[in-house]
Formats: sequence, structure tokens, C-alpha cells
Amino acid sequence: MTKYLISFRDEAVDYRDEDVADIAEASSAMTREAIAAGVFVFGGGIKGGLEDAWTVDEAGVVTDGPYPESKEHLGGFIIVDVDTLEDALKWAGKCAAACRATMQVRELLSGAEAR
Repeated sequence: MTKYLISFRDEAVDYRDEDVADIAEASSAMTREAIAAGVFVFGGGIKGGLEDAWTVDEAGVVTDGPYPESKEHLGGFIIVDVDTLEDALKWAGKCAAACRATMQVRELLSGAEAR
């Protein structure tokens, strides 16, 4: 099994207030489906906006917000553990439909690869 990060950019989401409840329910239903299928590892939306973010550099210096030149910011994600890339792409399609946003799929390094 391989873990994949399925994520969307905050900028990709443009919900009308009246759509939020339907999108939240669809997202929750998709998550319940992933749990039932045994592929769900972890996931969630990112709380707040850029004003609620912090940046920590390699020296440990903390500043408010992301670097000003950043144009894309993570809006939410799910990690799935599946047999193939094709399986991950199918789950990304379900996520995209539920969240009404384009998803990005990236394979996560295993513990040995990350070293």
C-alpha cells in the first residue's frame, strides 16, 4: 500500500454561503466512505485564512503569515493509503466532486525514502 496526499488550494475554492452546508455534508460523506473502505489515514480542512498562518524558518525565527511571494496556499487535504496511483486518482475524483474543487495528488515518501 502507498500513501497519497490529495489536496486542494485555498484559492481553488469559491463557495457561496448557501453552498457551504451541502459541501460540508458531501465532504463528510466521502470521508465516511474512505473510512469504510479502509483507505482513510487522516484529513481535514485548514482553519482560517492567511492571517492565521505562521512561518518558521530553518533558524527557528517565527513570523506571521506565509512569505509574501506565496501565491498558492493549502486549503484542505486527505491522506489515503491505497494499492495504486489509479486508486488514489479515483479517490481524488470523489474529493473533487464533494469539495467542488480541483485536487492535486502526490505520493508520500515512506519512512525509509524520507531519510
